Amino acid sequence: MFEQNNQNNNEEVQHTVSPQPETEQPVTGERHRYEKQNKKFKGRGFLSTVGAGVIGSVLTLSVLPQTDYYQNLAQDSIQNTAGITQQAETSQTAGINAVNVSNGGDIANIVEGASKAIVGIVNYQEQSNRYTGAPQKANAGTGSGVLFKKDGDFAYIITNNHVIEDASNIEVSLHDGQKTKAELIGADPLTDLAVLKVDGKYADNLLEVGDSSELRAGEQVIAIGNPLGLDLSRTVTQGIVSAVDRTIAVPTSAGESELNVIQTDAAINPGNSGGALINGKGELVGINSLKISTSGVEGLGFAIPSKEFLPIVNEIIETGKVERPYIGIGMTSLSDVPRNYLEELPNEVSAGVIVANIDETSAAAKGGIQAGDVITELNGQPVETPADLRRQLYSDLKVGDRADMTIYRGAEKMSISLTLTSNSMIN
Repeated sequence: MFEQNNQNNNEEVQHTVSPQPETEQPVTGERHRYEKQNKKFKGRGFLSTVGAGVIGSVLTLSVLPQTDYYQNLAQDSIQNTAGITQQAETSQTAGINAVNVSNGGDIANIVEGASKAIVGIVNYQEQSNRYTGAPQKANAGTGSGVLFKKDGDFAYIITNNHVIEDASNIEVSLHDGQKTKAELIGADPLTDLAVLKVDGKYADNLLEVGDSSELRAGEQVIAIGNPLGLDLSRTVTQGIVSAVDRTIAVPTSAGESELNVIQTDAAINPGNSGGALINGKGELVGINSLKISTSGVEGLGFAIPSKEFLPIVNEIIETGKVERPYIGIGMTSLSDVPRNYLEELPNEVSAGVIVANIDETSAAAKGGIQAGDVITELNGQPVETPADLRRQLYSDLKVGDRADMTIYRGAEKMSISLTLTSNSMIN
């Protein structure tokens, strides 16, 4: 997770930077709390109690009756391990030293080469002076990142989205103590990835990206990052891979998302987010992002594998954003709504997603979906939660595909088909 100034000690989910920043990706939506009212569910009247998420760049995320993403999550919550993450691609540019230690290379050689590609990231945000009210820049938190690519006059850094969210200015601290401003190219809250750009003269050392699919449980890995701030820059820890394909449900600024991650017992502390997980060849195979933080639990850290982050990062570099299929609804889980609000819904319908609001220009509106509908299937697959719908939408479908939905409108079961549009079309 990310080291945040003026941290709230009660927070169980800690981010490498302060809450809910805007990125260059289209806004995904606002999340509102559901307030119980002693009224029966009657279409749009009920929707105001659920709260309608603003339909944004992706399928608007769930509006659940839960605490804010950045505050007071339940025990056993997952913490973002602050830091800047980055992937390394093999550079073909002359004069760039891509680190790649042979299988026989010892840890010291790996660390010596790889640590030069690890940077510290400082998130500066606009705040008001407590005495004068005048705007001023304040250090909101620090994290880690990885120099992994040079293209022309620029070098690129991978980091976590939660490290740079809400930043008005981003500063990068290099291995030799130099500091420079960085430009945010784009970010993807759902995968918690972001890409920064700096002057190419700082790219003397790049970390080569390896293939995370070649990792096996039991292999040794090395984590390098900046735990607890820049004073402990490029701290090195070593661990064992426990699993290469865990799926973790993670709350993000765009709603709950499911990440495919590498599990390791290499120590990952606040400030490590965005840092590098390195294999025995000295290659970048993961971006350190999460840890389990609860009493009595240690050695549970998670990194986004290279096979997952590389396509996302490349798309951000090419287009400045991540394009996903877009339905255009705000939604909440059926299980989070008291049954007395849903008297017309058949008793056998115990799981699904309630449509809270609709973007009137979206595929959902054109396909005939209405506020208050309960979605139970997408293309024949059950939909029990908003996470189910997002997972199927983003993993199995693409822009232009047809989506066949089974819905309940009161007691009536219906089938609705629509053609998925792009989240970029809402800009």
